[in-house]
Amino acid sequence: MLHIVGGVYREICMHPNWCEVYGSAGRAASAIAQMGGHATLHAHLDPLGKQVIEERAALEGFALLAEDIKECTGFHYDHGLARPKISSPSGSLPPLEICEEGVVRFGMIDSDAIVHAAFAVYDPQSVTAPKNFHENGSRSEHLAIVLNNHEAKVLTGRIDDDLHLVAQEISEKSNAEVVVVKMGARGALVLDRGAFSQIPAFRTERVWKLGSGDNYVANFAFNWITKCLPAAESAMLASKATAYYCENRGFPTERRLNEFCSRTIQPSRRYLDGFRPTVYLAGPFFTLGELWLLEQARTNLREMGLAVFSPFHDVGRGSANDVVELDLKAIRDCDLVFAIGDGLDPGTVYEIGYARAVGKPVIFYSENESDEDKKMMLGSGCMLYEDYVTAIYQTLWTAAEQ
Repeated sequence: MLHIVGGVYREICMHPNWCEVYGSAGRAASAIAQMGGHATLHAHLDPLGKQVIEERAALEGFALLAEDIKECTGFHYDHGLARPKISSPSGSLPPLEICEEGVVRFGMIDSDAIVHAAFAVYDPQSVTAPKNFHENGSRSEHLAIVLNNHEAKVLTGRIDDDLHLVAQEISEKSNAEVVVVKMGARGALVLDRGAFSQIPAFRTERVWKLGSGDNYVANFAFNWITKCLPAAESAMLASKATAYYCENRGFPTERRLNEFCSRTIQPSRRYLDGFRPTVYLAGPFFTLGELWLLEQARTNLREMGLAVFSPFHDVGRGSANDVVELDLKAIRDCDLVFAIGDGLDPGTVYEIGYARAVGKPVIFYSENESDEDKKMMLGSGCMLYEDYVTAIYQTLWTAAEQ
């Protein structure tokens, strides 16, 4: 039996539409149950959340131990890569205390979890202030910490890019048997009792981002604690299960995971050595909506670790003599192009054609144009996507493999 403790929150996404009660702990319980594991969810729940989770627990086959609250925290997203607006009506809640053989603990924004376990997997779940597992008095004989590279650097206070040193420091300070540092397109670095392994990431045709990290932690814990698999193998299966989740917006069963086919991302040597690819951001910037989307894309691409050349930001408005050669030179110098295609802006279409003529990969994001109007883009080898988050991730993966 795996005991899962963490937040259960309302999640609302404007586009694509999503309105559910999950949160990290709620999602982990569902993921483990779908894999055939036995799970108990410990969480604070308001009346609506409790009704939803009780029905889901009965349907999926996990147990629930809930502490009643008036209203749970909500996360509101404009899209899957947007920073959420967080509402926490209940304020600070008392900590949840768990003493069990196997525990999965997630960091929470409105409470805490004090854990005593033989085996524990911990995800701090904080971009700005991740906490050490033992900081609140938690104890575990065998501890695995799973976190992303940004959280790892913040937790250690290190600014260098040597994640081997970062992982070693986390292991020593936390007395952790295993440390898994997720590194985006570069996969994951696994430190298991002093030995390092590199686990690849998988490329998918679609990307549903919300909760993908929760799914990773749940599957890692299921394999490492319940099935007693080595940490590196558990991380590989977690990576594959997360790819399935991103592709299908759902949790795999063991059979479906075995049948699921997705190729691993193969980062280039220069990317692995720290090279930062440059993306040319093509798109119209004449209306408020166009400027908003341009700003979102620039921010999200940069958050992925990519350098971005944006004609609007880096050249500005001007006459043809002022801007055209600067823009075309930037296309020649870049590694690939991300093009916002809705509206089929003539300048953007020209930039796409020029980029393909000089051999640059083009990711073309468009939700509203017909197949007929996109024929030239498809026929010239552009990669076409109708989902924004998917297009951003495909840009990252393409850049990493250049």
